[in-house]
Amino acid sequence: MSRLFKKYEEVLPIRVIDDIKDNIPDKITDARLKQILDKAVLQYESMKVMPGESVGIVGAESIGEPGTQMTLNTFHFAGVAEMNVTMGLPRIIEILDGKKNIQTPMMEIYLKKPYSQGKDIKKIALSIKETKLDEIVLEIMVNIAESKIELVFDEQKIESIGTDYSIIQKAIKSSFKNLAISKKGNVISLKMSEKEKEINELFKTKEKIKDIYIQGVKGIKQVLPIKKDGEFLIVTAGTNMKKVMELDYVDKTRIMSNDIFEIANIFGIEAARQAVINEVYKVIQNQGLNVDIRHLMLVSDTMCASGTIKGVTRYGVVKEKASVLARASFETPIKHIFNASQIGEIDNLSSVVENVMLNQPVPVGTGLPGLITKVKRD
Repeated sequence: MSRLFKKYEEVLPIRVIDDIKDNIPDKITDARLKQILDKAVLQYESMKVMPGESVGIVGAESIGEPGTQMTLNTFHFAGVAEMNVTMGLPRIIEILDGKKNIQTPMMEIYLKKPYSQGKDIKKIALSIKETKLDEIVLEIMVNIAESKIELVFDEQKIESIGTDYSIIQKAIKSSFKNLAISKKGNVISLKMSEKEKEINELFKTKEKIKDIYIQGVKGIKQVLPIKKDGEFLIVTAGTNMKKVMELDYVDKTRIMSNDIFEIANIFGIEAARQAVINEVYKVIQNQGLNVDIRHLMLVSDTMCASGTIKGVTRYGVVKEKASVLARASFETPIKHIFNASQIGEIDNLSSVVENVMLNQPVPVGTGLPGLITKVKRD
């Protein structure tokens, strides 16, 4: 059997052979294995790209045609008002345009055992969520006569998020150093100093107090524990991978974010390239469309080839093109032609677009220059 595999190493990639090895039955005859390998060779040869084939155009058409059938939808998690996820065409545009500020940033936080089995899952989820003072206060009263603000707290909420009054008082003190703080039961009183006793200052302070950060990971606006493939994980509205990865109970090897630029900043351009593929493929599958993943790989390679993420726009990938006419064919043609003429830029007409514009044969298919060397296989 191993001798048979050795023979086919000359015509099939090692990875394909390894996949076949992993998936064939233990007791298989050499004749049956040869049949499988011969079919794999036929399939592999039929999938090869011939020299001169316009892979970019094929890829663009293969994504663009199903893209016209996409809906403008938003997925909503039941039971949580803030948990919306942009899907469909708006999400595709977000990714391929390389937008830094996406509409609905979110994360999937996988947990280590025993938390992934459901232990303290609700408590952990609430501890991750960014909590502001406004969320744990029942009532805010303003006493104009005494220049005092009284905060009545919901003790049940304080307990559920795992904090206490000392942390709350410390957070208030760090934000408003000039306020005198006192506590009685579930009420914290804030008294203004003599020089800040104006009524408008009192009401301004009241509004600012609502936004005091108490605990959790900044940027995580909402959390939702869900069960997926037999384990619990936390889906979030908002993203802050760097801070979440510092938490001991988080599985750092499987944490996911839909923010491509955040992934690039933390894990590098290779991870961002894979994230582009995964995110686009997820949207396409959700729409019930069929696009070969290799077309998406081609787009992601183009977006990430320079080492940074560049969108398929006139400010991104198109700007990097060497051909003046190719840049001009996308958008703002006068600007490109004018700038090129100022510096005496030369267009070698080496690609498709510029030759179509000048009514010349394009350098693909029969228009491809003859190959003058044969590449030896190692």
